[in-house]
Amino acid sequence: MVRLIALIVIWAVSWPAIKIGVTTMPPLWYAFVRYLIAAFCLFGVVAWRREAVLPSRADWPLVLVSSVLQLGAFSALTGIALTVLPPGRASVLAYSTPLWVVPLAAWHLGERVSRLGVVGVGAGICGIVVIAAPSMSPARGDQIYAYALLVAAACSWAISIVYVRAHRFQSSTLTLAPWQMTVAAVLLLPLALNFEHVPPRAAAASLLSLAYVGPVATAFAYWSVVELGRRYRAATISMALLCVPPLGVLLSAAFLGEHIDAALVAGILLIGAGIRMAAPA
Repeated sequence: MVRLIALIVIWAVSWPAIKIGVTTMPPLWYAFVRYLIAAFCLFGVVAWRREAVLPSRADWPLVLVSSVLQLGAFSALTGIALTVLPPGRASVLAYSTPLWVVPLAAWHLGERVSRLGVVGVGAGICGIVVIAAPSMSPARGDQIYAYALLVAAACSWAISIVYVRAHRFQSSTLTLAPWQMTVAAVLLLPLALNFEHVPPRAAAASLLSLAYVGPVATAFAYWSVVELGRRYRAATISMALLCVPPLGVLLSAAFLGEHIDAALVAGILLIGAGIRMAAPA
């Protein structure tokens, strides 16, 4: 239970930390360095556990899909959005992933969706609209664009989740993790070079942010999820992680001055309730 609580706090803190990082380092470069650090850390973990292996031919498609969608696309899209939006709001929309898993799993895997699940997806989408509605004006086009990026990030993660559900693992999740981080970094590097060119010298704030996000909020957190999966049901973990966005909002308000209004609170409640209904324990 201590590890689960620690994971919630670590991921909640990561959103303000990433916000600080991408204000002084271009977001694609930030994501690249983040996964490079995490890959080194996780290779060290699997080597220490004597579990380092090269992914099998059957596991490489999983490594590629998760690296592109769950890691690379998610981090790039959320990083770009965080250059515009406060981290609390961003975390709420980014963690709407379970809402999009439900229709994708029904379509691709043939999973049955209950009436409560349909209501839950609808409630969650209403929550997203409630949060984004105050920005729905031409004068705030950059915010509308940022919200769209966050929904796209959540959907990309959802596609990866659905793919993982159908995959038959040849190696453990932990042994594949450093390869996923490595592939994500390799894919992000040419994008960073093309769109953001050679980055300026990293500021102290970015380095401190990466010192936390890379080894702690990415490598250690990923390892913790694997370990928790051996002790708790997936539904228990997913419901516990619903605490991350509200805590992220509170931390962002306390340390970065993010404004908490009625629309944000209502959106959090609708999305949380929607996920709870769409993915019951």
